[in-house]
Amino acid sequence: MPVSRRRRGRAATRAARSGNAPASNQPRKTNKLYLAACITIAVLVIGSFGLTAVIGGGGGQDGRTQIGTATEYLKVVGSQIPTLPSPQHIDEGIQATYNSVPPTSGDHWRTPADCGFYEDPVPDEIIVHNMEHSNIVISYNLLLDSDVRALRDTLDNIEMAKDWAVARPYDQIPPGHVALTAWGVLDTFPGVDADRIERFFEAYAGTLGPEGGIIC
Repeated sequence: MPVSRRRRGRAATRAARSGNAPASNQPRKTNKLYLAACITIAVLVIGSFGLTAVIGGGGGQDGRTQIGTATEYLKVVGSQIPTLPSPQHIDEGIQATYNSVPPTSGDHWRTPADCGFYEDPVPDEIIVHNMEHSNIVISYNLLLDSDVRALRDTLDNIEMAKDWAVARPYDQIPPGHVALTAWGVLDTFPGVDADRIERFFEAYAGTLGPEGGIIC
């Protein structure tokens, strides 16, 4: 025979008073514990991503761009060139005066070059702006097509180059040579030395320019 709602209510009240009430709150407690566990796991996962970014280096707009390790000139990587004071933007077409060939600091045009491997010359006044953004500039005067291909292949194999490298032909360095420049640093050598180029990127990519690391 069905039990009336009034009788069921009275029975529940008596059970509650006697301490034998059904464990109606357990599912709610279980849900709270499950929610707390999920939040804890999410915090740990997010924290691990943040730690990875700190250890692996950062830079660029998405926080995942790899950068070099040096915050100042390293004696074992290139030669230090005194930086010119108070670099200014100058109008396009005006030539600036620099203290090294190729330049490593100084006045420059307002628009930097996009990252990439150029087969046509890019003016000094453009690439100096790139170095102000902590980009690496590779100036090459290679006479053999095979050497040009070797340089391109070398840069393709350097992960940081896609965000930080501007390579351009440059006839003001000796024939057969390559020059690497960062803000205040110059390294010039004959041929294509893949290890030397990679070491330069590992030190200075995204780190030395006075305007911080801005990918090109």
